[in-house]
Amino acid sequence: MAEQALTDISGLLNEEKWTRATLNNYTVNNFKELDEILDQVREEGRQQDVLAECEEHLQHTKNSIIALYISGILHISRQAVNDTNLVTLINIFADNHKWNIVAYLANRILEFGENKAALRTLADCYNNENQLEDMYEVWERLIRVDFDEADIVRRLAERKEELGETEQAIDYYKKALHRYINKKAFNNLREVWHKLIHYAPEETEFFYHAESKIAKTISPDRASQLLEELYPHFKNTERWDIAIELLKRILNYDSKNPFARKEIVECYRSKYAHHSHLEEYVKLSNLNQSWRNIHDAITDFEKHISFDAGNFVYHRAWGVGIIRSIDDDSVLIDFARKRGHSMSLKMAVSSLDILEKDHLWVLKSIWKKEKLRKKVKSDVVWTLRTVIKSCGNAADIKRIKAELVPSILTPNEWTAWSAKARNELKTNQEFGNLTDKPDHYMVREQPISFEEKTFNKFKAEKSFFDRVKTIDEFLEYIEQGGIEGTDSQFFREMFDYFVGFLRSVTTVNEYTISSLLLVKRIVARFPYLHPGDIDLVFVSLYEQISDLEDIFRKIENSEIRKEFLQNLRRKVSDWPDRYVQLFPYALTREIITELERAGHVDKLHELFHRMYSNYRDQREPYIWLVRNCFQDAWFQEMEIPFEKVLISMIHLLDITYRDIDNKRDTTYNRKLNRQIHNFLFKDRHVARFLSEAEEASLTRIYTLVSDVKDLDPSIRIELKQIILDRFPNFKFYGEQETETVSRGFITTPKSFEAKQKQLQHIQEVEVPENSKEISAALALGDLKENAEYKAAKERQDFLNSTAARLKEELETAEVMRPDEIKADAVAFGTRVQLKNNRTGETEIYTILGPWESNPEEAVISYLSPLGSKLYNHVPGDHLQFEINERTYDYLVEDVTAAEF
Repeated sequence: MAEQALTDISGLLNEEKWTRATLNNYTVNNFKELDEILDQVREEGRQQDVLAECEEHLQHTKNSIIALYISGILHISRQAVNDTNLVTLINIFADNHKWNIVAYLANRILEFGENKAALRTLADCYNNENQLEDMYEVWERLIRVDFDEADIVRRLAERKEELGETEQAIDYYKKALHRYINKKAFNNLREVWHKLIHYAPEETEFFYHAESKIAKTISPDRASQLLEELYPHFKNTERWDIAIELLKRILNYDSKNPFARKEIVECYRSKYAHHSHLEEYVKLSNLNQSWRNIHDAITDFEKHISFDAGNFVYHRAWGVGIIRSIDDDSVLIDFARKRGHSMSLKMAVSSLDILEKDHLWVLKSIWKKEKLRKKVKSDVVWTLRTVIKSCGNAADIKRIKAELVPSILTPNEWTAWSAKARNELKTNQEFGNLTDKPDHYMVREQPISFEEKTFNKFKAEKSFFDRVKTIDEFLEYIEQGGIEGTDSQFFREMFDYFVGFLRSVTTVNEYTISSLLLVKRIVARFPYLHPGDIDLVFVSLYEQISDLEDIFRKIENSEIRKEFLQNLRRKVSDWPDRYVQLFPYALTREIITELERAGHVDKLHELFHRMYSNYRDQREPYIWLVRNCFQDAWFQEMEIPFEKVLISMIHLLDITYRDIDNKRDTTYNRKLNRQIHNFLFKDRHVARFLSEAEEASLTRIYTLVSDVKDLDPSIRIELKQIILDRFPNFKFYGEQETETVSRGFITTPKSFEAKQKQLQHIQEVEVPENSKEISAALALGDLKENAEYKAAKERQDFLNSTAARLKEELETAEVMRPDEIKADAVAFGTRVQLKNNRTGETEIYTILGPWESNPEEAVISYLSPLGSKLYNHVPGDHLQFEINERTYDYLVEDVTAAEF
């Protein structure tokens, strides 16, 4: 029975071959019968065998209807891009005008997802059958997947125009314009341009965007020509600011354009018709003289024309003022602190800035402070608009804050206000991003859509992976129903940016492999976006990678990293080895889970031993493994004594404390230090170990913990109590000597002063700075996902605990001065010379306190394990002892006073 479907298909292929059935004999029912057989093929799991049979049959009977259909359906049902056989089949029946069969075949293809060829064919069927409404509906689907199609978009626009659906017509005309630009079809785009001038002339931002694209894609002359054709609308409606802007854009392409030079003078005359010195300034700037550089002339004219009675100005020393009068070459200005000040026009033009009447600095000068403060707090959008325009229509959050705090808002008021402001800047269509600075905002003349705002942000991003993040935001917007599908021209341009990395690949780097994975992900969701001339095969690029670790490390996007690992597992035979190799750069549970699930426990053991044997250099992956996996079954199978794990973690705790003190990778080491600290003490692994371990092991662990520099003393006290509860007579090395210093430990005057300064710096510098960081982070909103806020709060906890510890230690420390040192026995402030009886070598140590300890320089604490063993001994004493499973055999040769 398992062979039935394959047998039936073989029989049908042979029957077709020998009977040579004509096309006229085929009906839709014939294909429905083939569909029933295909269902049986799937049930039997024989798709590959049937596909091979059909492909072999097509080798010698290339137009076999049955083989073309069955192989085509099997290909497309696998989400494969190859629809060649079905398209061939459609063309065969279309050439013979069998439209009902053509429509059936097209719809069968569309059952597996939108397909350009199928949609185009279906539309032709409906057209031939005069089913025009159905044809328009299919056209609307077609243009959402075929980004090169422009003529049908235009015909849809004309259709909506006929139906009086103007807004939809405008949308289609805009789409058609962009597509004609891409096709460099100037005559077509010019016709559409005029349609848009007729229906939507006020959408200048759209025209500006299209104009710049035309200049780049076709030619600057063509862009200039179209601007000249847009200009008359604004001249006739006396919209002088926009008319002047259009003429400036034309002059940017050709500064000698006689039309634009003549018209801009006329526009200025019309705009400033009531200005008392208009003609004088036109003449002074040589605006209408062809020999003068037009851009310099415009700058001079606009600077001079701004000076008129009643206008506001700003001087860097005197602040805001108002022009009272202009008499010939003399300007009379009232400043707040310098009324009736007179200066020459030339001096005024060079030293003063003109301010609009709604400029924030003007409002600060003429409004009462409480009135302005109330307006700012109650109307966020008005404030943003005012501040951004006052900053030359370009400002980031930092600049906005500088204008408002503390002159209008207090820092606390800013925190709540800025959260609302950020939301408005992100969602309000009145605000857009600068195309070259994504963190700077501008006030738009027309509302900006989310698609365009995202696209502008995308263009302004300098980093490849920032652009990945931005297109992901766009895809999320589609997912949430913001727009239907990916037919946005803005999305297409973003998508093509990544496709560009896959064309003519010469060297595989983090950008090419990331582009491949991103494009594959998008195509899997929208198959019609597949760039047909590119094979999206992971292995092809993977095999060209020269340094796997370097490329993977440089992939900054977590989702792409995850997809990289998934492709490794599915496509690369030695993936377990590669997982072990890449783990230090991808600290993810997925690697551990997949290796364990696939039975590669040996690789997990290899991974751990690699990290353990080099845990100082591989500290982060080692810490991750210990924290996340030490209770896993595969970890337990290694039977590594937990004492060894604790010793390595305590050692790393000490190393990270020292690196932090030495300001070496401070942020990184603070993070690791916190993770180790939590594992050892907050999660109580050390405490539990001390509660159960034998006395020898317990001694080793406690000794190591007690010697960790900068560890909170309260931790030592707690661990000491756990030990004493089990072993009341347990001797803590250095305890006897410590008790002689009832107020705490001993230190030098220099160390005491340094710790005082450290405490002062924390309290007076670092804590206030941290408070500012918390306020700034709060302003970002959404505390659950606010990494800056979490980091600032963690920093606050660290500073508070450090300050408390320093304060307590300073209060209890006993300062020992050089003249108080007695060198008759080993003690604080002495220098001891020892003979190592095991090696015969002489060893010299300086004995000071925990604040001065520096083992690398042979300076040890009298509270340390070695210091405790040497303490109170005199020349001639023979010492034998063991520390951390190491035996020591010394003869004390000499004790002298140390220099400190």
